[in-house]
Amino acid sequence: MKTIMIRDDIYKKLVEIKGEKSFSAIIDELIKESREVRNRRLMRFFGILKEGEAEQIEEEIKRNREELNEDLSRHVSSH
Repeated sequence: MKTIMIRDDIYKKLVEIKGEKSFSAIIDELIKESREVRNRRLMRFFGILKEGEAEQIEEEIKRNREELNEDLSRHVSSH
């Protein structure tokens, strides 16, 4: 068990929707619904890139990260 603090207006909203359920149960349901919505949004993007395009973007991201790390290392070592 954990104690959390929430704003009064959020508490009132939870009370309105919880009915006979516990606060834990209603919060758990809200989290599950939120995850499902996010997953559906992400699923729209699966398969929109061809394999070669995805690999090209991935390589470009790796190069950019390496360059950024090198730039940061040089910057930090010069100070």
